[in-house]
Amino acid sequence: MKQSYKKIYTTFPVVITALAFMATGCKGKPEPEVKNSGFVLSDTMAKMIALDTVRTAAIDNQLTLSGEISFNENNVIKLFPRSSGQVTESRVTVGDKVSKGQTLAVIRSADVAGNYSDLSGAEADVAIAQRQLDNTGSLYKSGIASEKDYAEAKQNLLKAQAAKEKIQSLLSINGAGSKPGGVYTVTSPIDGYIVEKKINAGSFIRPDMGDNLFTISDLKNVWVWANVFETDIPRIKTGSSVQVSTLAYPGKVFNGKVDQISEVLDPTNKAMRVRVSLDNSGLLLKPEMFAKVQVSDVQQQTAICIPTRALISEDGKDFVIVYKDNSHMSIAEVKIMKTLGDITYLYEGVNPGQLLVVKNQLLLFQQLLND
Repeated sequence: MKQSYKKIYTTFPVVITALAFMATGCKGKPEPEVKNSGFVLSDTMAKMIALDTVRTAAIDNQLTLSGEISFNENNVIKLFPRSSGQVTESRVTVGDKVSKGQTLAVIRSADVAGNYSDLSGAEADVAIAQRQLDNTGSLYKSGIASEKDYAEAKQNLLKAQAAKEKIQSLLSINGAGSKPGGVYTVTSPIDGYIVEKKINAGSFIRPDMGDNLFTISDLKNVWVWANVFETDIPRIKTGSSVQVSTLAYPGKVFNGKVDQISEVLDPTNKAMRVRVSLDNSGLLLKPEMFAKVQVSDVQQQTAICIPTRALISEDGKDFVIVYKDNSHMSIAEVKIMKTLGDITYLYEGVNPGQLLVVKNQLLLFQQLLND
């Protein structure tokens, strides 16, 4: 009888252990929990922290390019001289805002003066031809002049009028806004800014001069030209999102899209040029500024991502503070895949949906280490 009791007592713990193992196996592997560290976050400190959520997202592999701000050539007007001459007045300088119709320069031109002289002669010829036609018409009605004489008088008037109209057309083209003395003005055809100027008072304009006098742009929209080297060409596509930053405005980002990709490489630096169009309604971006262009290359692969500001670096390792409530917080070591600005992609360390402390987490980190 004693041996039977002994056998029962010996077997009982084994049975309990087996039942416990079976029960655990039926429920599956439990999720890791954020255990109570012994440190409780006070109400005051709770107001000093900020939380963000771990999530899964497509990997954004940014490509950084060097670029330069340029005019939007579709919104630029170059003004050329209409006639040779000498600049007597230059009323604007680079950077000036101008209005449509505003006078930019005054030029005295011998060609325009000659056209006015020719116009005076043509007007006199028309008057003479008209008088001759009137006289011949009277004589023709009286039977003194022949019909041929009357037709010739009409023809002479038409020739004189045609010569006058030709000179007037020349003046309307080459001497628009001019005066009989040979002085003509150069006016702005649009509202905008003077972005280029190549003349000053006293400058001579030769008949064979091919340079423009002024360049005007509204600057409300600018282009950014960036260089892409051969190895990165497959990563650039029309419509790719772009973030542009400049030395003049640290921390300020201008968002745009790639709207044109060159089909040929620059023979000098073996790079392909891409164009980005940017809104510049605030007129902050100036032509010739250098720019850093970051092109987003979104891949199909996804990964766990967290806010970069949640990271804590210690002894060559990276950690985050996982938050459940004011009594349940823990330190988790993470393995970083890559960091792109405000977002960091991870290999492991945390799970999607967990809350992380992203503000003043270093204070909590030290406290949790000490507890």
